[in-house]
Amino acid sequence: MLVVEDDPAVAAAVRRSMEYSGFTVTVVNDGPAALAHAARHLPDLVILDLGLPGLDGLEVCRALRGLAVEGAAPMVLMLTARDATADRVAGLDAGADDYLVKPFEFEELQARVRALLRRRPAPAGAPSPLGLDDLHVDPVTRQVRRGAREIDLTAQEFDLLCFFARHPRHVLSRDQLLQAVWGGGSAATSNVVDVYVGYLRSKLEAAGEPRVLHTVRGAGYVLRSAAP
Repeated sequence: MLVVEDDPAVAAAVRRSMEYSGFTVTVVNDGPAALAHAARHLPDLVILDLGLPGLDGLEVCRALRGLAVEGAAPMVLMLTARDATADRVAGLDAGADDYLVKPFEFEELQARVRALLRRRPAPAGAPSPLGLDDLHVDPVTRQVRRGAREIDLTAQEFDLLCFFARHPRHVLSRDQLLQAVWGGGSAATSNVVDVYVGYLRSKLEAAGEPRVLHTVRGAGYVLRSAAP
């Protein structure tokens, strides 16, 4: 994720909010730096301030649309203090996918980011959705459902569930999960796996659905059908 914001306090707050949700975040503070970074490492999503030095947000947004890879350009969430209808229309016409007026609540920012990532078109050769019984996990849109119920997950929760979904009915140890989801260089301990499995169970079973994420005592966890 790329955050383009020239106000250091706002940039730092957005970074904290997004990293808390599990995203990897790069922050730049002007338009030319944003385009230079995007040309090297095309992000899935850009949180873009409208009033920027060098190039304003409208110009940056238009340029980002030209960086599409296999037809998929970054999703753009535009942030601005300008709340006039004409300003919102100008942002959307420039190619922004959503528009959030400052000041805003970070819970809303996180929800809008999740919604935009679910809408991002799948590139050619993208992996197929995964599933088990009524659980559906889409690695491209990062959308999760139990039956018709849509489930909002943080980025870290999704990555953990996706790893389970890629290995259904396989018992996975805490060390395997830690390595796959948090990486070998992470300072996280095996306890974090237990915590995040608890988070996932809470959300996956929120409407009374049967458990699909099971504990195997002394071995780890397994994603399997509720029925024996």
